[in-house]
Amino acid sequence: MAPDGYLAVGRILGAHGLLGEVKVESHTDFDARFSPGKQLLIGNELTPVEIESSRPHKGIFLIQLSDVADRGSAEELYGEWLYIPEEAAMELDAGSYWVHDIVGLTAQTEKGRRLGEVVDVLFTGANEVYIIRPAAGVNRDKDILIPALAEVVRAVDIEAGTLTVRLQPGLLDEAVE
Repeated sequence: MAPDGYLAVGRILGAHGLLGEVKVESHTDFDARFSPGKQLLIGNELTPVEIESSRPHKGIFLIQLSDVADRGSAEELYGEWLYIPEEAAMELDAGSYWVHDIVGLTAQTEKGRRLGEVVDVLFTGANEVYIIRPAAGVNRDKDILIPALAEVVRAVDIEAGTLTVRLQPGLLDEAVE
């Protein structure tokens, strides 16, 4: 979970080469976040770092960070998250939401039946999938996978803390109401 007031934009997957480059999995729709000269914050300590160089490579980014000059230093960053302050976030289109706004919402049906809590978001090629940790007795206590499609996700109310869904056949391991 990102520290309060910050957004995760990437995760370091490991070292690349001998000169301190890191492999970064992007968690942003704005690839310009990884442009040379941009500032990021590493880990829960929010250590500031500047991007010296960056290039896309096989679905990830290879990034040279300031103060990371060798493979050993890069390997120490394995698994660390890269953050930006919330106020540096880009403006989203209407109907789009930040992952941190979706995680924690209470999922419910259009009829008001509580399904559970959104605990994570999977990024697939076609669309996102919301992972719902079920309320007691729902879906035989197995996680519910809800595709983030307009015909399934009917309403998102951040202020009320709810995600309203129209259940499609096969989404639950039980009869749909």
